[in-house]
Amino acid sequence: MASLETTIEQAPRLEMLQVADTVARDKGIEREEVLVAMEQAIQKAGRSKYGHEHDIRAAIDRKTGEIKLFRYRAVVEAIEEGDDEITHLTLEQALRIKPDAAIGEFLIDELPPIDFGRVAAQTAKQVIVQKVREAERQHQFREYRDRVGEIVNGLVKRVEFGNVLVDLGRAEAIIRREELIPRENFRQGDRVRAYIYDVREEPRGPQIFLSRTHPQFMVMLFAQEVPEIYDGIIEIREVARDPGSRAKIAVISNDSGIDPVGACVGMRGSRVQAVVAELQGEKIDIIPWSSDPATFVVNGLAPAEVTKVVLDEEAHRIDVIVPDEQLSLAIGRRGQNVRLASQLSGWDIDILTEAEESERRQTEFRTRSQAFIEALDVDDVIAHLLVMEGFSSVEEIAFVPIEDLGAIEGFDEAIAEELRDRAQNFLVEEEERHQSRLGELSVSPDLLEVPGLTTGMLVALGEASIKSRDDLADLASDELVDAEDGILRDFAMSEEEANAVIMAARAHWFADEAADEATDETGGEDGAEETAESPAEPDADESASPVEGKDEA
Repeated sequence: MASLETTIEQAPRLEMLQVADTVARDKGIEREEVLVAMEQAIQKAGRSKYGHEHDIRAAIDRKTGEIKLFRYRAVVEAIEEGDDEITHLTLEQALRIKPDAAIGEFLIDELPPIDFGRVAAQTAKQVIVQKVREAERQHQFREYRDRVGEIVNGLVKRVEFGNVLVDLGRAEAIIRREELIPRENFRQGDRVRAYIYDVREEPRGPQIFLSRTHPQFMVMLFAQEVPEIYDGIIEIREVARDPGSRAKIAVISNDSGIDPVGACVGMRGSRVQAVVAELQGEKIDIIPWSSDPATFVVNGLAPAEVTKVVLDEEAHRIDVIVPDEQLSLAIGRRGQNVRLASQLSGWDIDILTEAEESERRQTEFRTRSQAFIEALDVDDVIAHLLVMEGFSSVEEIAFVPIEDLGAIEGFDEAIAEELRDRAQNFLVEEEERHQSRLGELSVSPDLLEVPGLTTGMLVALGEASIKSRDDLADLASDELVDAEDGILRDFAMSEEEANAVIMAARAHWFADEAADEATDETGGEDGAEETAESPAEPDADESASPVEGKDEA
């Protein structure tokens, strides 16, 4: 914009339009936005000459480049307090100037053109530069906001505190330190390729954020190298990355005649090697995607061999059994292989050797058998049969149909009825024991009302000194169900169920807050006076129970 100040000072008509065209072309913005910026600059200069208290407006003819200045005055019924007498006219005053004037319209007076001095031209130039820069930023924001999810190429402009500023041509972007692949360094002038993951409008202008560690960066790189992915024949369903070290991608083909893994690898690995080179040598495992979780997890743990998998759909957990010699390969260095497989599949994976799995299975078998022997007063043969048939608790036996129990080899209808009766009697007696224990523990009645808790759970909470609703509300879910030291770890409660119980315990907090707000809104002073005059007497039983509980303790 070197000639802009001279152009404004001399203000030839056509040259003004030519400058607007040049600026719009160089900055990549609309010609109209430049002309509006010029009008605002000329308007500011006009107010400096005629007085800032006047409503001065400028207009540039879009065809001839002619500049005109106007003074605007609003017509009002009467000038009220707060109205400026210079920019407002009463209807009576306006009718003297314009016989058909009406309230709400403006009286517009054309002013003689002004001669820009050096200072005025400099001021106008600064306004135009500022407005053009704002328009340029808005254009960049609109353009790159629609390009989120694309890969862009740029030149490193500078590096500040580990963050890389990238020149994209008509915009500037930033790669934060945490979005760079570990151990990669860039210098000024280096060419860089990155993924646009966010564009935000900030006070200093639109900010374009790039990433080289984002999972979708790898997806887009494969889309550039593998035509079948770009055409939609092959899909990348899941990606898990340990940037700069290792990654796993799961692919599926929509054409049964095309091998998705082979297409991504390419002839002699040419396609995958191009992606590896861009990612600083990051090793990439390409595996077939499967809708079956067990199959998908087995594929995700490659190259380790898997002997057996056991799924727990409620806990969204899967136990993977591998041969002893495959354990280190399945886990990977620092747990990398199993961690990436877990991210890829979305399942929590527990790796066990065949010996560990056998020992755990035997321990569970003995524990369940012993529980049946003690609860049902049966010998170990019957207990073993029940465990082998898949029964894991006395509750299952108490409410199972007689036909299902009688179908067990060696059982008849009489034995089945006897087992079910014993199970039901055990549950009744256990409930009585729990109720008695709750009384001994002095558990608060409000805790008994929390939904989702059995009497056995309430006893476990009471023995852990959780004796009121507020005590339970102060807990976190892992304090209830943690596998090692959770209070309710023996009750097969999931984390979601634990969260639901805790939120139910906290419900009265929100109800009390709402009641307090309602009291404040309806006049808390009257209520305070009533309370002061006639304080409520505490209930005798309620006031005694805490004392009794302390004495018993």
